[in-house]
Amino acid sequence: MTEKKASGISSFFKLEEHKTNIRTEILAGVTTFFAMAYIILVNPSFLSKTGMDFGAVFVATCLASALGSLLMGVIANYPIALAPGMGLNAYFTFVVCLGMGIPWQKALGAVFISGVIFLLLTVTKVREMIINSIPSSLKFAVSGGIGIFIAFIGMKNAGLIIANEATFIALNPKLSYDPNLLLTIFGLVLTVILMLRKVTGAIFIGMIVTGILGVITGLIAPPTGVFSMPPSIAPTFMQMDIAGALDLGLFTIVFSFLFVDLFDNAGTLVGVANQAGLLKDNKLPKAGRALVTDSVATMAGASMGTSTVTSYIESASGVASGGRTGLTAVVTAICLGLSVFFFPLVKAFASVAAITSPALIIVGVLMAGSLKNIKWDDFVVAVPAFLTMIMMPLTYSIATGIAVGFILYPICQVVVGNWKKVHPIMYILAVLFILRFIYLGAI
Repeated sequence: MTEKKASGISSFFKLEEHKTNIRTEILAGVTTFFAMAYIILVNPSFLSKTGMDFGAVFVATCLASALGSLLMGVIANYPIALAPGMGLNAYFTFVVCLGMGIPWQKALGAVFISGVIFLLLTVTKVREMIINSIPSSLKFAVSGGIGIFIAFIGMKNAGLIIANEATFIALNPKLSYDPNLLLTIFGLVLTVILMLRKVTGAIFIGMIVTGILGVITGLIAPPTGVFSMPPSIAPTFMQMDIAGALDLGLFTIVFSFLFVDLFDNAGTLVGVANQAGLLKDNKLPKAGRALVTDSVATMAGASMGTSTVTSYIESASGVASGGRTGLTAVVTAICLGLSVFFFPLVKAFASVAAITSPALIIVGVLMAGSLKNIKWDDFVVAVPAFLTMIMMPLTYSIATGIAVGFILYPICQVVVGNWKKVHPIMYILAVLFILRFIYLGAI
């Protein structure tokens, strides 16, 4: 890199102002990539279950993530990477498409519409009003509930837990001698050890090592190669059914995509920005640019063929390595873009539950950490929060958990005489969800 180019990059990203340099930012960007690279395997593994073409979803995942991260770096100058959100892709696959029988084209249409609404809310600054109207206890409960839901899916996919006529669910009795289950347990234990040792990219490394062990032991078919030209994105590109998604029955689905992305993204932005020392007077400068980036990436992702794109908390690993500017996100974007040439490896490993399930369980653990912020000794708060959390895995629906919590919270507050403390928006949402249950049944 010439001195002139280096100077131009430094000036554009304001490296000196943020007390960093190009070498540090590149290292941070690569670190973030390895910390979040598991999504490249997990997302196509999930979405392909809906009937979507695996290769096309893989390319869409890489390109949408690269685009979102690039825009975040260039427009907002934040060291935050984006990719299809965990929880949202599970909701898309297992609840909307497989559970409700909605074609993936309509589901993509719902994702696109949520992105458009998110953009409008951001531009008109209504976003702040909505965020402020939702009690923090419900925000934490939604995040924690999604974590438990994701971990449940991971255990189910791996066969660690199975159906049982007497108890509905039980531990698989083959746990101690089934080779595939033992491989899953190995992957989980290894990933936990790497996480405890604070190894960068622990989840991704755990998946790769588990895959290699599976190939060595003959449990997993070896990949046909390492590099190849990317598969075609045509099977999913611009296949979203926006008109179909505008159906009244999909109201709750669009809202769920919007709601989860709204708070997941805001929480990640604030958390990572705070770690990087970018907050000023406890506020996030250029927050509007960052949120516009998120909404544009979601719309682009839906157009390409993937679920909601959002900011990734794994960006904190890059910040911990010294990343302070958008150059970190740009480097991560480049790595994500180059990932499309590693399709043979992804194809060989992504469909193996023993490889992906440990990652889902660990991500679930990380998301469940938000539950510690709920005031469990306050029964008025604890009841709606707990039912929000527990209804997600029990009903196999993130939307149902959200609906139950949003209905119960204002009711509990009214009963104890705190009705004035509940924002009017909460009452409106509660009524809408009640009507949804009455006229359209289960969510």
